[in-house]
This record gives sequence, C-alpha cells and structure tokens, in this order.
Amino acid sequence: MRSGVGRFIRDQRSQAQLSLRKLAQLAGVSNPYLSQIERGLRKPSAEILQGIAKALRISAETLYVKAGILETEKDGDAVSAILADPAITERQKQALVQIYESFRSETQARRETRRTKRATTHRKEQS
Repeated sequence: MRSGVGRFIRDQRSQAQLSLRKLAQLAGVSNPYLSQIERGLRKPSAEILQGIAKALRISAETLYVKAGILETEKDGDAVSAILADPAITERQKQALVQIYESFRSETQARRETRRTKRATTHRKEQS
C-alpha cells in the first residue's frame, strides 16, 4: 500500500512524463530508494523530499505537507483547498497560491497604512 506522499510523487512523476530512473537521477537518489518511497516502504527525509520536489519542479512545501512534515496554516484554508484540488496541476496550484498570498500581503499593507494614518491624525487632533 502506497503512502500519501509516495502516491503523490508517483502521480507527479507520471504527469511530468518522467521515468523512475530519470526522476531518481534528477533528485540525486537511487532507483530502488525512490521506488520504495513511491510504494510507501520508506519515509523520505525533508532533504530527500526537497531534491524530489526540485526535480519535479513543484514546491518542497507541498511534499512536506503530503509527508506530514509541515502542517498547513490554520488561516490558510484557501491554500489548503488549492493544494488539495486534484483537478489542477502542481504548477497551477503554485501560481494560485502565489497570487493569493500576494493579495493577502497587499491587503495587510493597506490596512497597516490606514491604521498609521488614523493614529497620526488622531494624535494631531489631540494636540
């Protein structure tokens, strides 16, 4: 029985049209070791997952979440939903998450600017 991360790696490898041998070479691991990861017989380290992610051109964070090394943020329900959606590719997921995070950062910066302006105006009125 394949683990969640192993199944995910195999699915991503298939989508990328890479052989097991080629992915192992690109990730810097042996063929048997990668095969064991895909079949759920081995639990890869964060370093190995990072190499696999780089070879697959996906985010290492995605693999860390799948492997249970990293938890998604509580306030990142939208990110969790995007990452869990099987209907879109990893590259599409990465793009959506980047856009979402940029919108959040922009909104946060605007809010902080407004708070600063209000505090400054309030201080001037009190003087």
